[in-house]
Amino acid sequence: MIAAMSSDTLVVRRAEFSIDDPWITPPHCEQIRLRRATDGSAPRLTTMVAAYYDDAHLTIVFSAADDHIVATHLVHDAPLYEEDVVEVFLAPEVLTVYFEIEANPLGTIFDARIASPDGVRATMQTDLAWNAEAMVAIRKTFETGGRMSVDTVLRIPFASLSVKTPRAGESWRANFFRVDRHPLGSEFSAWQPAMKTPADFHVTSAFGVLVFE
Repeated sequence: MIAAMSSDTLVVRRAEFSIDDPWITPPHCEQIRLRRATDGSAPRLTTMVAAYYDDAHLTIVFSAADDHIVATHLVHDAPLYEEDVVEVFLAPEVLTVYFEIEANPLGTIFDARIASPDGVRATMQTDLAWNAEAMVAIRKTFETGGRMSVDTVLRIPFASLSVKTPRAGESWRANFFRVDRHPLGSEFSAWQPAMKTPADFHVTSAFGVLVFE
């Protein structure tokens, strides 16, 4: 269990997963709002994130407002971050090793094991051979005025992270992100912003804390 370096925490509660409606967020689960990654302000488009778990899986639910989807990649481990994408970074044991899992609005996944001895992008090493074996489900809900909601579920097996089901009170370090590409300009959102320009998601000291209940 990693000692917390940030006061910002998300309580991850046990809940049943619904295969019939995977986008549902169990009512007792906390939701967090992403902030602009460069300065912590409110982004143009809202993104909410919730997390819950059962014996075998960690489930992450992103609900993102959108008005212009940019997504073409269909091949696993393609550079999804060049277009619209949501991302979760998980460090179950140590901050020097974490897992990056991304999904685009087409349901394509990028996943990698990151070795980051110094906690920064310059010295990190990316292992694309690692596979999260995650389930992804995408739902688009269209509204008036061209707005929509893109809901993304990532269901990640604990076994793929080489960990057992977390015990009550166990904590991990983690962060959640979104990249939105738009003619008005790209926007980068984070749960725990690193406050860097250009936006940088690979600053492990900025990661928040997941506390399993």
